[in-house]
Amino acid sequence: MFGIDFPEFVVIAIVALIVLGPERLPKVARFAGLWVRRARAQWASVKNELERELAADELKRSMRDTEHAMRDIGTSVRAADADARREFDAMRAAAAADVADGAPVAMTPTDHRGDADAAPSEHVPGDDPAFDARDDHVRRA
Repeated sequence: MFGIDFPEFVVIAIVALIVLGPERLPKVARFAGLWVRRARAQWASVKNELERELAADELKRSMRDTEHAMRDIGTSVRAADADARREFDAMRAAAAADVADGAPVAMTPTDHRGDADAAPSEHVPGDDPAFDARDDHVRRA
């Protein structure tokens, strides 16, 4: 523990026996043992407290890093949202300009949002698998 080997310990015990005598040696040994136990318990308490504080600091640092990362993600999401809104507004303005100029609006075969009175579009099976799947579902129902 303190670098004392067995032969050194025997020499210390013999010197203590000669100096203290056989009557007082057991009392002194118990007293020394009590203080050693107290010192070890105090050291363990200090060590545990230090470990708890270090763990708390690590947790705080981790939380702070996570907060910064979330803030960065929020900023990038807001920037992407603003870009998407600008792009959507530009597309809407371009579409409005096309409609104002009288250009025909092209509708895709998968776009079924037209009027119910409109004539059904000519569909060749196999052209659009998504349309075929919806069409099969409607026929089964």
